[in-house]
Amino acid sequence: MVLILGRRMNREDSGIRDSPAVKRKVFEVDSKTLSSQDVLDFCSGSSHSEGILQVFNEFRDCRLFTDVVISVQGREFPCHRAVLSACSSYFRAMFCNDHRESREMLVEINGILAEAMDSFLTYVYTGRAKITTENVQFLFETSSLFQITTLRDACAKFLEDQLDPCNCLGIQRFADAHALKQLASRCRSYALANFSEVAQHEEFLDLRREELEEYIGSDELSIGKEEVVFEAVMRWVYHIMEHRKPMLKALLHHVRLPLLHPNYFVQTVEGDQLIQNAPECYQLLHEARRYHVLGNEMMSPRTRPRRSTGYSEVIVVVGGCERVGGFNLPYTECYDPVTGEWKSLAKLPEFTKSEYAVCALRNDILVSGGRINSRDVWMYNSQLNLWIRVASLNKGRWRHKMGVLLGKVYAVGGYDGQSRLSSVECYDSFSNRWTEVAPMKEAVSSPAVASCAGKLFVIGGGPDDETCSDKVQCYDPETNSWLLRANIPIAKRCITAVSLNNLIYVCGGLTKSIFCYDPAEDYWIHVVHTFNKQESCGMSVCNGKIFILGGRGENGEATDTILCYDPATGIITGVAAMPRPISYHGCVTIHRYNDKYHRP
Repeated sequence: MVLILGRRMNREDSGIRDSPAVKRKVFEVDSKTLSSQDVLDFCSGSSHSEGILQVFNEFRDCRLFTDVVISVQGREFPCHRAVLSACSSYFRAMFCNDHRESREMLVEINGILAEAMDSFLTYVYTGRAKITTENVQFLFETSSLFQITTLRDACAKFLEDQLDPCNCLGIQRFADAHALKQLASRCRSYALANFSEVAQHEEFLDLRREELEEYIGSDELSIGKEEVVFEAVMRWVYHIMEHRKPMLKALLHHVRLPLLHPNYFVQTVEGDQLIQNAPECYQLLHEARRYHVLGNEMMSPRTRPRRSTGYSEVIVVVGGCERVGGFNLPYTECYDPVTGEWKSLAKLPEFTKSEYAVCALRNDILVSGGRINSRDVWMYNSQLNLWIRVASLNKGRWRHKMGVLLGKVYAVGGYDGQSRLSSVECYDSFSNRWTEVAPMKEAVSSPAVASCAGKLFVIGGGPDDETCSDKVQCYDPETNSWLLRANIPIAKRCITAVSLNNLIYVCGGLTKSIFCYDPAEDYWIHVVHTFNKQESCGMSVCNGKIFILGGRGENGEATDTILCYDPATGIITGVAAMPRPISYHGCVTIHRYNDKYHRP
């Protein structure tokens, strides 16, 4: 039986007397007669809890029903154990587990500020807190201590919203100290994106060495030019010169000195007194000087441009053909492995030729020879995006290769329509002349050619129409002579080679294998299998990895695949597709300016 409210009955209408028993019978009914319309599920909403909290806060102000006093820095805060325990697991553990504090009237808490405790209690009793730049750090630490996650997160969000160049490094250090991964990551991204401004503030000078190295070593560092990084490093070192001078070499290791403007390098870098008195830095200076002379022939982590400068390493694919007996293509296209984008450059002149040689000289591209018996040589100017005819070869040739060694181009071997060639020509771009050098020990066509460790290596190739060579011929420019080195494990033609980290990598020749040669040890090893047998493929080093583009399979059909081999991990992956299947093309890597990535 339950009680329900009915309409008020008139005494005259009912004739019922007002006895308690009668009243009970009038308002009592069987619970089975109830329906959903007879129940009101009333809720006053958040106003109920807010009202109670407000009253408890008034009780706190008047010290009414308070049963504990929290003492912080000598200041006393009367509180209610129940309220504190309901809000904080820290206080719940303190007051509900028979600890000494659960019985004492006065509880002292150390390690926090009284002002922060006051703000914390305001939040506990009202659900509101005033977070300012002055109190946010202490309020965060207090809410962390008392395990109030919502207030702690609010403080972290406030810090994130306050980021600017003068405080982002300090906030990052605070975030790291309190394991705030999201805030620390946001600070780091902000500092990387605004490095030029950040480096001008006092916080920057207080960075630890490892923190500074983390920033200046990042490819994501956003700068208009590399000179900004050098100046930031030197400012940091000079701030406490005696203590930080021994760190100079380690820091300059992360500055891309080769990419500084040559005039700036000579006048500012080499003219700096601290650097002049630091012989341990001379090797880094020498690397930069060599790059200014040799260009992209010099490869190191410091020769790769940061994308924020507007420059990026791209692979340029020159010419080629889609199928056997098909037309030769006029296209010159560049591929950015980071974005996967392809862009068209100026078309190749005299594209009806085939089996020419392609190489990169500094930041330009040379194309020489080609069928039939052509002596023509063209140079692509990457700054002007146009092709320019330069001095012709002394001897027309095709199925030859070109390599760049110490700033000069070598056209090696090939075929002249009658026989394989052992002759080698050297091009000096400053005099615009080709001159004969010592011929190879064995005449070959379609070999692999790469320069490494100050020598030029000619690998494999075809001595005639029927046979292939496994010989490795090594040219020394100092003695103008050739020596034979350890044979490659396969005898092939139509192979391709690149040099990376003082090692030579070879692929192609209708094999799945990539072989690696160490000139210092004169030793070959097999490093990885590709996915399909290919020959006449393109091969180039970009961003410290080896890319294999296109090529022709066993069936004679060209492919559009792009493979990426990372020597650091030993892993080869398929990364993208070319605009069209292609073989017998040239592949080189240059630095190309792209407005899309430039931030002044």
